[in-house]
Amino acid sequence: MRHLIACARTAFRCRDYKPQPISIQLAQKWLQQFDRQDRHALAALMGQITYLSEARTRRILVNQNDALLRRLTRSGLRCRNVIYAHIHEAGSSSPMMLALLRDAARLERLGCKFIGSREVLNLNRVTKELGEGALVYVDDFLGTGNQFCEERKFMMENVVGNFAEFALVACICEEAYRKLSEIGVEVLTESVHTRAQRPLHDDSAILEPETKERLRALCTRIDRKSALGYEGLASMVVLYRNSPDTIPVIFRGNVDQKPFIGIFPRISDLPKRVVR
Repeated sequence: MRHLIACARTAFRCRDYKPQPISIQLAQKWLQQFDRQDRHALAALMGQITYLSEARTRRILVNQNDALLRRLTRSGLRCRNVIYAHIHEAGSSSPMMLALLRDAARLERLGCKFIGSREVLNLNRVTKELGEGALVYVDDFLGTGNQFCEERKFMMENVVGNFAEFALVACICEEAYRKLSEIGVEVLTESVHTRAQRPLHDDSAILEPETKERLRALCTRIDRKSALGYEGLASMVVLYRNSPDTIPVIFRGNVDQKPFIGIFPRISDLPKRVVR
């Protein structure tokens, strides 16, 4: 009964997960593929996931953006001197998040500018015309911060003038938060996802050592290379549009969902549809 309740709760709070519908039946199927002795721990681990629905993601971005614009306005900066940028990378959610924020906050009516990180000529022209202002990068989640820092470095080589930099994100891991702080980018977010909050991470004490090692061993059994996610972050945040590649593989399953299925597979993990 406890397992059924855990599956029902997950299905309800993650009901708008885009890659595949989350149902009670899917959650049960995911849980039952593992040995009976591990199911209680896995059900509890499933409950540790922080899920960001589309509505919650929009609310976080809009609220953080409102606070930023009020602050910039008080400092004397006009909205026309605020440039919103999306980060260009393979499979990035950044353009989608920028569009979501732009429409929800009606930023076009305020005279704000919008640009992509690879639009170098446009970026050079706009910043040269403005001379000063704010550059706001928008995304839903940052894990290691590696790709962000690479794209940001490329952008700044084409910026002319004095521009304060901000990263507007729904959630960020402490690894990325530290990197962005070191390069002078101020992070605006509702949540910093610490290593202590990730049950399978080396620095977390949420689980008993024996349980933790057993679950980590299960991850290695599914996929040794990606057992704890990219660079071993073992993050526990799932976004409605896709799960990050930093979550433990036990939640994603194998590519094509064979032999292990995931409850939060990335789009790239799902079997390809055959078009007839």
